[in-house]
Amino acid sequence: MEPKRETLAITVDKSHLITIGEKLYTQSIELIRELVNNAYDADASVVEVEITEDKIVIKDNGSGMDLKGLKQYFNIGSPEKKHHPRSPKFKRDRIGQFGIGKFATLSACGSFAVYTQCMDFAAEVVFDKEEWGESEDNWHLPMTTLTPDASRGDGTTITLSKLTKKFNINDVEERLIEGVPIRDKDFTVYLNGKRVMSRELPGRRFPVIEGTPYGPIHGEIVILPSAKTTTSEPLGIECKVKQVTVKREYLGMDTWGKDMARVRGLIYADFLPVTTDRSGFIVDSEEYKAFYGVMLKVMEDVKSYLKRSSDEKDTKGARRALREALHRVQESLKINPDYAPEGMLPVGEGTDGMGGAGLVSEGDKKKKVETVGDKKAEKKKKEKKNTKNPAVSKLTPDAVIQRLRMGYSGITCCIDHFGEEGSECFTEGNTIFINRDHPLYQREVKNRDTHILNIARLLTQEISLMKDPKNPRQAFERQSKLLRDAFRT
Repeated sequence: MEPKRETLAITVDKSHLITIGEKLYTQSIELIRELVNNAYDADASVVEVEITEDKIVIKDNGSGMDLKGLKQYFNIGSPEKKHHPRSPKFKRDRIGQFGIGKFATLSACGSFAVYTQCMDFAAEVVFDKEEWGESEDNWHLPMTTLTPDASRGDGTTITLSKLTKKFNINDVEERLIEGVPIRDKDFTVYLNGKRVMSRELPGRRFPVIEGTPYGPIHGEIVILPSAKTTTSEPLGIECKVKQVTVKREYLGMDTWGKDMARVRGLIYADFLPVTTDRSGFIVDSEEYKAFYGVMLKVMEDVKSYLKRSSDEKDTKGARRALREALHRVQESLKINPDYAPEGMLPVGEGTDGMGGAGLVSEGDKKKKVETVGDKKAEKKKKEKKNTKNPAVSKLTPDAVIQRLRMGYSGITCCIDHFGEEGSECFTEGNTIFINRDHPLYQREVKNRDTHILNIARLLTQEISLMKDPKNPRQAFERQSKLLRDAFRT
C-alpha cells in the first residue's frame, strides 16, 4: 500500500498575536515610542502626541498610506522596510523592523484606530480588540474609505481609546527623548503641545570617532561637574542605533565607584544588531564584541582624565589643609620650643626666630626633596661615615610640598601618592612624607576640619619622634601636648 500524502493547515490563534505584542513590549510606554518612530520612517517632519485620561492621539504629517500601503501596514512581519531601508523623501534610515507594534498597543487599550491620507486616497481602519477576538474565523479588519481632507494633507493619525493603563507624561517625555530621533533637524515631536527637546549636559566633552570592521562609532562622552552630579538620573552611556537609544551601557564603569555618576554620553553605532523588542543588543555577535572592545579603550581615556581632574581638586584641598596644619603646629612649637628636634632652632643672636609656613616652588618639585638645615649641620652630616642621604622615590606631579621654617632650619612636609599599601607617613631626614592614598587619609579628607586635624596629627607624631626616636612613649606624650596646643583656639 502506497503512503498517502496529505496537507495540514497552519493556524494561529488571534489571541497569540496580541500576546506576542505584549511580550515584545513589556512597558506600555514603549508603544508610544514605536508609533512615533513609525511616523519618522514615513518621512514626517512633525508629530503631535496628545495624552488624556481616556485616549492617546498620535498625528503626523508624513507621506500617509494608500490602499496598498495600508494593507502592507497590517501585514505582520512584512519585509517592506528591510527591502527599502531608507525613506523616499529624507533618505532616513528606517527604524521599524518587525511590524508587530500595532498589536502590542492592544495591551494598553481596547481600540486602535488608524486614519491615513495619501494624495487622493483616505481611509480609516478600526482595530477593536474585543470584536476582533470574538470572530475566530474572520481575520479581516473593517476599513472605511473616506473623502480626502485637503486641509489635513497627507499623513497618519493613530488613536488609542478605551485605555486600560495610565501614562505618566514625564515618563513618556523621557522615553521619547531617548527612544526617538528628536536630534534630527527635520523631525519635531510635540507632547501635549510642548516640544520634546534633548537635554544639553554641561561639562567636559570628549568627542568619539572610532572605526570597526562593521562600521563607524561616533558620538561624545560628557564628564559632569561635581555640582551637577546626581544619581537620580539614569546612569551609563546611551548607545543608539539609527538615532534611537537601545540601551544604556556601563562599558566597564561599574567598577569606577562614585566617579561613574559623573559620566554621561551618546554613542551611535548603527551596525549593532538589536534584540526583537529593541531593548538590548545581541551581545554574543561579532559586531557587538568589536564595539565593546573599542569602547573599553575610549572609556579608559575618560577614566584617566577623571583621575587627573580628581587629583587636581584633591591637590588644591591638600595644599590648603597642609598650610593650615603647618601654621597650627608652628604656633604649638612656639609654646613648646623644647619639643622641637635638636638643630632645628637657630643658635646665636641676630635671628628672627620661627618663620611662617612656606610653599615650595613648582621648580622644587622636579628635584629630589632635600634635608633643610643650616650649613654647619649639613657639613657635620657629610662627615659622618654611616649616615645615608634620604632615599626618596621620584615624586608625582601632584605632590604637595610646603616647608615649616624655623629661622635657618625647619621641616619640609610632602603629601603625595605612595600607594594604598604604603605607610601612612614616614620621615627621611627633616622631610615628613604623608601618603594621600592611605585609607585613613582618604577617610579624613572628605571633611575640611578632619583633614587639617589628621595632617596635624601626622606632623606632630613625626616631629615628636625626631626629638627622641628611641623613646616612643615620651614621643607620644609630646605629640599629645603639641596637638592639644595646636587646636586650643
